[in-house]
Amino acid sequence: MDFTIDRETVAKFDIPGPRYTSYPTAPVWSTDVNAAVYTERLAAFGRTHGKTLSLYIHIPFCRSLCAYCGCSVVIREQDERFGDEYIEYLFKEMELVHRAIGGPPNGEARPKGGALGGRPRVRQLHWGGGTPTFLNEAQIERLYKGTLKYFDVDQGGEVAIEIDPRTIDRSKIQKLRALGFNRVSMGVQDFSEDVQKAVNRYQPYGIVKELNDWCREVGFASVNFDLIYGLPKQTPESFSATVEKVIALRPERVALYSFAYVPWIKRHQRKIDGFLLPSGDVKLDIFLRARERFLESGYKAIAMDHFALADDELAKAFESGTLYRNFMGYTVKPADEYIGLGVTSIGFLENTYAQNEKALPAYYAALDAGRLPVERGKVLTDDDRARQWTINSLMCRFSVDKRAFAGKFGVDFDGYFQEEQEHLRWCVDNNLIRQDSGRVDVLELGKIFIRNVCMGFDHYLKQGLPAGRQGAQQKFSRTV
Repeated sequence: MDFTIDRETVAKFDIPGPRYTSYPTAPVWSTDVNAAVYTERLAAFGRTHGKTLSLYIHIPFCRSLCAYCGCSVVIREQDERFGDEYIEYLFKEMELVHRAIGGPPNGEARPKGGALGGRPRVRQLHWGGGTPTFLNEAQIERLYKGTLKYFDVDQGGEVAIEIDPRTIDRSKIQKLRALGFNRVSMGVQDFSEDVQKAVNRYQPYGIVKELNDWCREVGFASVNFDLIYGLPKQTPESFSATVEKVIALRPERVALYSFAYVPWIKRHQRKIDGFLLPSGDVKLDIFLRARERFLESGYKAIAMDHFALADDELAKAFESGTLYRNFMGYTVKPADEYIGLGVTSIGFLENTYAQNEKALPAYYAALDAGRLPVERGKVLTDDDRARQWTINSLMCRFSVDKRAFAGKFGVDFDGYFQEEQEHLRWCVDNNLIRQDSGRVDVLELGKIFIRNVCMGFDHYLKQGLPAGRQGAQQKFSRTV
């Protein structure tokens, strides 16, 4: 590292801020985007030729609630009736999406010559949760094959699923691979028993190792481990021990997430004793030590908080400047549009975000009424699109090509962002970026605090934040 981080540095940059899995961020979305608006966007997509999709399916069920969880989950005992009911409603939603796009009823293919042949091409499929492996093997197969009725999934693309190691065995792993899943992401978080007890997720190292071995045996192309730093009772020494075990298992990818402590949003996080959380400077030390060990062990740092082996597609995408960021995190194989299915899922179609109902009863009720279960969203303005492109470029490439901006939006970058020049000068003065007439490049310190850099381009955040540097509303986690 060519920079030093001390308590003063942490204090300067440790403020609440978005993670920018979307722009504009979800807190500014509204109910102006409803089922009718989303139906129109689907119809517009259906009138195009050859556009591809990323498809996300949300399975909300978990057997128990992890205290750190920031996801949208539904706690249920392990009973197949919950999965059966939910799958039926997913198929109802798929049918409505299919009809809105312009396909015939019941997922039937269009006659040859139709704009999309009845089934949009899916370059990337991801099952997330919750716990997708809450479903049993028969349910997994039924949902996967039912999806193929409505969508043409590219088996050469990324077909991924999130796995809770506590809910799977060798047979289920074999089933997933046989169906066509080629990448798995497993929640590891931390191997320390003290930390696991503090967050209500007991998960011995042995079961993760066994699952990793099974994934290798059946031929998954890529294995991802999710880790979280900043959890209660975590120390630099204890987390370093976790990192060494992860390195020994050699997953192709590692996501190293900062714990988003937002008890005012996620009420169950109030069960966590705040005095057990590492302080900001300790938390950052945990991250920097882990980052250094991954880099020493052959992993490449991918944008903000991901690591990948050099021959993994994620590393190649980062090196080539084709990395993409959405609600699944950093990813490859970006498609033209993005559709989310299931309770609380988010789609991005024709420059419009649309999020489904967050409560299961409301989701079911909408589908029973024969309408898409959209709760809210955001139609992007031209200004939103310009800022979205800029923030995505910073998050994914650690740079902005001002000439590329001008070519895309028909306006000079510095002229368009005249009000942001104060923020850019502040970033230069604080060794976060360097810039000239043609580029903005993020420096090493700025890569650690990239969210702070991006916040200065956030129109909605800046309305109450001069120069993008003062404390945000308590809608976001802290940047450290």
